[in-house]
Amino acid sequence: MKIAKYMLFFLISTSTSVFADNCDNPRDDFDGLYCLNKVYQEADKELNDAYQELRGFLTKEEKRKLKNTQISWIEDRNSSCSLRKGGNFYVSLNCTTATTIERTNVLEDRIRECKATGCQPSKL
Repeated sequence: MKIAKYMLFFLISTSTSVFADNCDNPRDDFDGLYCLNKVYQEADKELNDAYQELRGFLTKEEKRKLKNTQISWIEDRNSSCSLRKGGNFYVSLNCTTATTIERTNVLEDRIRECKATGCQPSKL
């Protein structure tokens, strides 16, 4: 009987993760949130990778300008994609992900520019 209980627990715990990983057809809002968060996490990783790569091409002053631009972008993203209301805090992962991907594209454009013709500080 004890083995059966452990087997049942194992089957339930593994089947839950299988459903949560089926992002083409999430079972419920929580699975959908899990899937959206996975996409956001990957977009955020790509953004951080692009930011670090771009820094490698820049002078000290250009790095400072990039950092300030990035901080402003984060503030804009946060105000556009989140809301505080009545003690609650809401974040739109769709907005956050799309905004992050857009910013990554901007940084990757700067990287290509730096590699091809040299960095243009006015575009940081």
